Amino acid sequence: MSNVLSSNVGYPRIGGNREWKKELEKFWDGKITEEELLNNTKAIRLEGLKKQKEKGIDLIPVGDFSLYDHVLDTSVLFDVIPKRFQENADSRTPLETYFAIARGTKDAVASEMTKWFNTNYHYIVPEFNESKPALKENRPLFFYKETKEELGIEGKPVILGPITFIKLGKGYEEKEFPELVSEFRPLYIQLLQELKEAGVTWVQLDEPIFSTSLSETDLQQAKQIYEAISEEVPGINVIIQTYFETVDAYEEIVNLPAAAIGLDFVHGNSLELLQKYGFPKDKYLAAGVIDGRNVWRHDLNEKLGLLESISRFVDKKNIIVQPSCSLLHVPVTKEGETALDPVIKNALSFADEKLAETALLKRGLESEKESIKKEIEESITAIRTLNDSKYRKPTKGTVKINELKADRGLPFNERIVSQKEKLQLPLLPTTTIGSLPQTPEVRKQRLKWRKGEITNQEYDQYIKSEIEKWIAIQEEIGLDVLVHGEFERTDMVEYFGEKLNGFLVTKFGWVQSYGSRCVKPPIIFGDVSFDQPMTVKESVYAQSLTDKRVKGMLTGPVTILNWSFVRDDISRFDVLDQIAAALRSEIEELEKNGINIIQVDEPALREGLPLKEDKWKEYLDRAVHAFRLATASVENSTQIHTHMCYSDFEDIFEAIRALDADVISIETSRSHGELISAFEENTYDKEIGLGVYDIHSPRVPSTEEIKDNVTRALKTIPANQFWINPDCGLKTRKEEETIAALKNMVEAAKEVREAQLAAQTK
Repeated sequence: MSNVLSSNVGYPRIGGNREWKKELEKFWDGKITEEELLNNTKAIRLEGLKKQKEKGIDLIPVGDFSLYDHVLDTSVLFDVIPKRFQENADSRTPLETYFAIARGTKDAVASEMTKWFNTNYHYIVPEFNESKPALKENRPLFFYKETKEELGIEGKPVILGPITFIKLGKGYEEKEFPELVSEFRPLYIQLLQELKEAGVTWVQLDEPIFSTSLSETDLQQAKQIYEAISEEVPGINVIIQTYFETVDAYEEIVNLPAAAIGLDFVHGNSLELLQKYGFPKDKYLAAGVIDGRNVWRHDLNEKLGLLESISRFVDKKNIIVQPSCSLLHVPVTKEGETALDPVIKNALSFADEKLAETALLKRGLESEKESIKKEIEESITAIRTLNDSKYRKPTKGTVKINELKADRGLPFNERIVSQKEKLQLPLLPTTTIGSLPQTPEVRKQRLKWRKGEITNQEYDQYIKSEIEKWIAIQEEIGLDVLVHGEFERTDMVEYFGEKLNGFLVTKFGWVQSYGSRCVKPPIIFGDVSFDQPMTVKESVYAQSLTDKRVKGMLTGPVTILNWSFVRDDISRFDVLDQIAAALRSEIEELEKNGINIIQVDEPALREGLPLKEDKWKEYLDRAVHAFRLATASVENSTQIHTHMCYSDFEDIFEAIRALDADVISIETSRSHGELISAFEENTYDKEIGLGVYDIHSPRVPSTEEIKDNVTRALKTIPANQFWINPDCGLKTRKEEETIAALKNMVEAAKEVREAQLAAQTK
């Protein structure tokens, strides 16, 4: 084998055209059998492995493929299955139980889902309080054997590491952490022993938790379990793989007993730590020098220079060249993007292209720069051509952002008086988060329009008919504040990427968000600015159909930034302010046209929080400023709403308050009301809706269940501050389950409202 190794940390599981998603949804709809699902997804998996081999990758990951989520895979691997899904398990196949944990059943609420570190990927939270773990099935071994037998590839099994897996779970006290590690220690050892016996030489244990702040107990437990693995399973090369940031406890982590340590050299300051503390001479350094989270082509000369700097402290034969993290977070390939401007396309690099860059850097480090001179020049030319082109020159007439005010005219306690007088809403008003079901017919009509098979007028008329239909449904259900349903939108960020200057939208640039849900993040290539109204037509039409209030629906600046691939030549915060200023113009247009409730969603606010606490303040200050910049110019009687996904709300409580939104709704149903504790410890003076049922599951909650969730919240939050709504948008749900769930929600609201009003009159 060559002196320098190349490796991949992980590969997208969805297929080049989301074939994986389509197979999953056919199975869930009963259109294919379990055997067909497994066979069809196997073909997708093997195709990805073949491509990695063709790109010249030495250490190819196996077992990183998943039918839903790799954390859930680990839970099932170790039989960490909540009791509510063990009941009646004999009537289900193991795969059906797997999906039940993720999606729920008629009788059992799905496990909690939350963000994977600071990404837009969601994982299923392990529940450790109900069963003793056991090695149920050696899934990595299955994938290793399959890859070897089918393709002749000696794969590198990828497994979520023990410290990260346990730390991401719930159901135990922090003091019980060492006990849990002790329970899992023999299971990881057994798993690795079985891999070794099968001939595995390299295995990757993912420990991204090592890039966060660890306690002394965490570090002690990490040392103990990896020492045990090293002693009990000698002769297998373990890579302890970190990513997303610098490892704070650098000296402790790089000295853990393992054959290799994987470090991220794109985010954070790993090179500085390497220069300061050195690196063990008996280990490989898996150097993550290719950005696994953005889509821009790399300057190969610059990256080769980085590897040369690393080689001053680590012998070249001990360097493994690789991406900074799994390529799960980027699209599969730019090959099919035939409609992109050639200048921009040439400057892009998706997963397959990043693997090619990885292999080139390996060759350059191994055989000196001259061996890839042509490719280096091509990369530099591609980047320089983009930066010197019209695309990155400032837009004429750009708003002078620093001259815009970012404060509402009155404080909330004065604004809310005029808002209540204007809106005339009942106690405990009901609403939804924004999107309504996008049926296959909606998607079919959009596709026909994009292909030119129907005219703009015909498509507009179809969207109007859907709005009209759902305004009538919402009125019949009895909701208090309605929405137009967002039938014209492909995705809450991509839609705005198509409308704002400075963005482009790809054709096949899909990435997984959760389960089978894939999104197509737009690419920000130049200065962002407002072009023309984006949401006014549909919102005004919906309002014309009803006497009830209709919310205008926008995605907020922080979420658009965090869910886009951002230009890499200027500060992300400068881009953020540009987006905020553009949205401000849209909000003003909505208000001019009579829309007096405007929701500016920020589900990704917490997601973008840096992993390092010393970077939190700058990020939150700039995020708050951007939201206020976007929303501050409206009248005091116009009500600003926002929506956020749940994830450690306590970390950003003060920032949420500082946003100065009049109403905030928060995704919390899967956490079973745990978020309410944040309001017991902190005073929140504005209005709030804690999601009262989970939309990520097809399960329809009963009226009593929703009433229980509302009643529990009202023990902490005053009724005159509380809104009742689902915990997220309803785009992915079917019409019949959406209507049934909303009817139960409205009925629950009426019953609780009557009880509250009766109590007030006593």
